[in-house]
Amino acid sequence: MYNSSGHEVSKEQLIKQYADLVRKIAYQVKAKLPANIEVEDLIQTGMIGLLDAAQRYKEHAGAQFSTYASQRIHGAIMDELRSSDWLPRSVRKQMREIEDSIHTLEQRQGRAPTESEIAKNLGLTLADYQASLKDGAGHTLLYFEDFQREENSEHFLDQHKSSEEGDALRILMSSEFRENLKVAIENLPEREKILMSLYYEQDLNLKEIGAVMNITESRVSQLHSQAIARLRVKLKDDSWTGQA
Repeated sequence: MYNSSGHEVSKEQLIKQYADLVRKIAYQVKAKLPANIEVEDLIQTGMIGLLDAAQRYKEHAGAQFSTYASQRIHGAIMDELRSSDWLPRSVRKQMREIEDSIHTLEQRQGRAPTESEIAKNLGLTLADYQASLKDGAGHTLLYFEDFQREENSEHFLDQHKSSEEGDALRILMSSEFRENLKVAIENLPEREKILMSLYYEQDLNLKEIGAVMNITESRVSQLHSQAIARLRVKLKDDSWTGQA
């Protein structure tokens, strides 16, 4: 194992030297997750990523160990979150219903629906709808199940799959998909577009975004969930995936 200078060190020395880096990354990730996710679990997973980085790192790789380790730590945490499927299925179902409502209203009105319109279409009060958005904190653009075909149904990514395993992943990495996503973000309502920029480009946490936008942290969480739902709707639309 190596330290930042490429010198061999013991496992214990390495953990001591980079423990703060693991904790820093874990807390950054935790700031963007639902309350039921324990930061100590993220730290433990991050430590595994750190040890993996130490075993793989070579001084001639052209990067400082701290930079390489940061990538491995973050990657290990995100892989664990994906594999553990930490967003409850009931919440996932709830968010899909919101997506369906957004899609219906967009087709009917030719524009992005307001929160009140979405709530009404779902048969909910505005307060109940916003509570659903808060429950959906951590809703992501894509899930592993997005690549799976259920019986008698076709998911929007299934239309891209061929007999070769992983074709859908290549679609996601394509310049066309990235450009579609960029345009989708540009077409979000202004406040949600600003929020997404602060969240993903400026890497601010919910509390910091709330301070910038002069809204509560809870409200930031609601708007983020709604923005993700809008983006998923756009990416499901055939016109966004190159289909006729």
